Amino acid sequence: MDISENKFEMNIQASLSQAPSVLLILIWAYSGVEKLLRFEQSRKAFHNQTFPAELAEILSHLVPIAELLLALLLLFSITRWWGYLGSILLLTVFLTYVGLIWVGAFPRVPCNCAGIIENLGWGAHFILNMFLIGISVAGMRLEMGKKSES
Repeated sequence: MDISENKFEMNIQASLSQAPSVLLILIWAYSGVEKLLRFEQSRKAFHNQTFPAELAEILSHLVPIAELLLALLLLFSITRWWGYLGSILLLTVFLTYVGLIWVGAFPRVPCNCAGIIENLGWGAHFILNMFLIGISVAGMRLEMGKKSES
């Protein structure tokens, strides 16, 4: 193998190792910005959830900020591991909530999802969250592998 082939292979590996963070950055940034741009609609949707109004008010501010913070953490290699960890935690909360809605644990089925995601059924929503958790775990493992190579 000559030097140019080796560089090409290294570029492909570098690109693949960044794919999980790029995907999650796009999802978190889109979701957070969408909630902020449509803040009143998003706030009303949080208040339509099955939890107390005080919690809904806090979450209407906290969730988009958390989503944008996760996108920011994933953007930089020094904080990427924390971005993956935060993604896993937030997606697990979303997964649990969607799962409870899907099995009928709540009297009504509200959703405060952004854009295209709000058109998904609860089963597809659950699968999407599981997929994104898998992407986050894979990204975290890739990130840990990079640190052990250094």
